Amino acid sequence: MIKRIIIGFSGLILGGVLQAAEINDIAVFKENARILFQGDSITDGNRGRTADPNHILGHGYCFIIAAKYGSQYPERKLVFMNRGTSGNTVTNLAARWQKDTLDLKPDVLSILIGINDSGRNIPLEQYEQVYDKLLADTKSAISNVQFVLCEPFYLPKVGHREGDAKYEDIRKRQEIVVKLAEKYRAPLVKFQQVFDDACKRAPAEYWIWDSVHPTYSGHQLMADEWVKTVSRFYK
Repeated sequence: MIKRIIIGFSGLILGGVLQAAEINDIAVFKENARILFQGDSITDGNRGRTADPNHILGHGYCFIIAAKYGSQYPERKLVFMNRGTSGNTVTNLAARWQKDTLDLKPDVLSILIGINDSGRNIPLEQYEQVYDKLLADTKSAISNVQFVLCEPFYLPKVGHREGDAKYEDIRKRQEIVVKLAEKYRAPLVKFQQVFDDACKRAPAEYWIWDSVHPTYSGHQLMADEWVKTVSRFYK
């Protein structure tokens, strides 16, 4: 009996050590840091529009990241905010940028936008120009802001096929985000590769149920990749 108790206690200790080791510290998550997630419905995650803390961050990757770091570092008093809005394109972001971004004065700004731009045929040139201006205006207003740019993604239920116009358009928008990440010296979260690799383990619809919106399993993949990318970039 004593031996079992000792073994069980050791297991609990080991589990705690392993759990702590899994946390990758993110240098920009400093005391009182304000972390803002911006984008469309993927980021929105059906978030609440009130101060109710149970729903304010939605039920996607933003919530997972905030829960992980909020619980790990309560002494830092990190503030996580979500202003993703379902259906938004980059031009919709521009229309609400002052209120939903600049006025919030984020220290870290994560952006995921592009799938609706593709769906509504927003020209690639306009997508790039508006996106670039949003970043430039933000840097001008908040000089110490740290960006995190996330590439838009698309995952047909049947997998990627040559000649899929939707997929090809998204790839071009991904290239634009790569260019902007390099220009503003920001980490690039490569969600497309994450989902492509995940399809080797389970069918596409297991990760993204409608080719656009991730399942809870898909959101976990997104959160993990976001943390891995950002923690490596900002050391």
